[in-house]
Amino acid sequence: MSAALQSLMRDVPPMRPEAPLFGGLVAFIAIGGVGAATFVVLTTALIWLDTGFADWMVNTACYAGLIVPIYLLHRRYSFASDAPHRWALPRYMAVQGMALLLAALFSFVVHGVLAMPTLPASILVIALTSGVNFMVLRSWAFARAHWGVAVPA
Repeated sequence: MSAALQSLMRDVPPMRPEAPLFGGLVAFIAIGGVGAATFVVLTTALIWLDTGFADWMVNTACYAGLIVPIYLLHRRYSFASDAPHRWALPRYMAVQGMALLLAALFSFVVHGVLAMPTLPASILVIALTSGVNFMVLRSWAFARAHWGVAVPA
């Protein structure tokens, strides 16, 4: 190709390949599991220390304190995202709010409507909520297509 013709072609920034689905899902489950275990241990320890705060306040504070670290781990390992924090973090928070509502809905259905026993119902609620959460985080909060640089035509 001639240098003149090549100079007329626009430069397209290289696209990073999307994070692999299976590896991302494994990381998502591992990070979620470690986050849940950390939450249980931290909450139990702080309640055991009898800080003077109500148990529900300690529980809420521990949950809130883990949001950003878990977000950062998911951003890096589950989704290998380079999405700017100013967009990805609010979206992550919105997904967490949606997940809370979904967990309530799924719990109502499996406990109230289907009258499943507690253990299988809880496992099903966790699986359904986490599955939807993973897909929405992958396709919206951490999606790479949203963060590309606009190239004028």
